[in-house]
Amino acid sequence: MVKSTNLLFSKGLFSSSTKKIPTVGELPNHIAIIMDGNGRWARKRFLPRIAGHKRGVEVVRDVVKQCAQLDIKYLTLFAFSSENWRRPTEEISFLMGLFMAALKREVVKLNENNIRLVLIGDRSRFSPELVQQIESSEQLTENNTGLTLTIAANYGGRWDILQATNQMIQALPEKADGFEEDDLTPFLSMHYAPEPDCFVRTGGEKRISNFLLWQLAYAEFYFTDTLWPDFDQTCFDKAIASYKQRERRFGRTSEQVTSPG
Repeated sequence: MVKSTNLLFSKGLFSSSTKKIPTVGELPNHIAIIMDGNGRWARKRFLPRIAGHKRGVEVVRDVVKQCAQLDIKYLTLFAFSSENWRRPTEEISFLMGLFMAALKREVVKLNENNIRLVLIGDRSRFSPELVQQIESSEQLTENNTGLTLTIAANYGGRWDILQATNQMIQALPEKADGFEEDDLTPFLSMHYAPEPDCFVRTGGEKRISNFLLWQLAYAEFYFTDTLWPDFDQTCFDKAIASYKQRERRFGRTSEQVTSPG
């Protein structure tokens, strides 16, 4: 029986998808957020949905500031999914315009505060003007060393894995008979960042909605009924407090986690 078990181990049948256990700190190194509830916030106040989106941009500014103050190194925000194109044409048009205006207005402030801005997602459906603004914003901040702010726009987790797989196959044809996880990682949209430690979703829904499917494998999830436009300092602090209470084992036992060395 022992001989059979050793054979299973030697063939890698008990291999782990977590190649290296990351360093776990009191604060998350990387927070990923689905900013949900803008439309419902506006509807509750008998306002057009666009009012909720405008208010949501203000909250983004506040959360970025909070992360920078806490020296959290990575913040990733889901701004527009690949499925959001199903929304009314008028709302999509407004969101694209708001996105453009926010980039123009905020990028100088981000740069002054040593914040790097990265946009992930399929840019092929964006207007040439918006693509140019995205590229110039990234170039302006690319050498900053503080917080890395990633905006996911026209992004989907399945799209990300598929585009990374296609790039990997083209770049590494000699390994086509046996790719490994490390082969795929450099081609994922967020290859430059560690995987999120903490995932937050506002608005009461409890799903990840095709967001960072690969990267959220070991994140700690925090769901709140608070709508994104109401996500203030107190709400942010509650999310951090919840994270601090988690025991991150990565397949180990509690005794292994708490034992010195």
